[in-house]
Amino acid sequence: MKRFCLTLDLKNDPELIKTYEHYHSRQAIWPEVIEGIKACGIYSMDIYRADTRLAMILEAQDDFELDAGFAKMSELPRQKEWAALMNRFQQKPPFAKPGEHWVPMQQIFELYGE
Repeated sequence: MKRFCLTLDLKNDPELIKTYEHYHSRQAIWPEVIEGIKACGIYSMDIYRADTRLAMILEAQDDFELDAGFAKMSELPRQKEWAALMNRFQQKPPFAKPGEHWVPMQQIFELYGE
């Protein structure tokens, strides 16, 4: 299993943030989005928010490659529609490199029960 942590910012607008969170609720998220995430080899995904900063933690199969997985996901019909919708709410962090959207974070510490 591989684990990844990525970050992204939301636009600083309370109404947009409220709507963004609604779209990610169990009642509102599109089933096709969930299916697409799983079809790309991701089997666990969590998104956390602190103010406008998001952190996404995902777990995937050992052979999962982040860029290839996201590229595959972006080709799915409803994923394209979902991504376009989410772009209304999101903005790249100021430290994002050209072409980055969700920016991979570097792990600097880990603690496991031993």
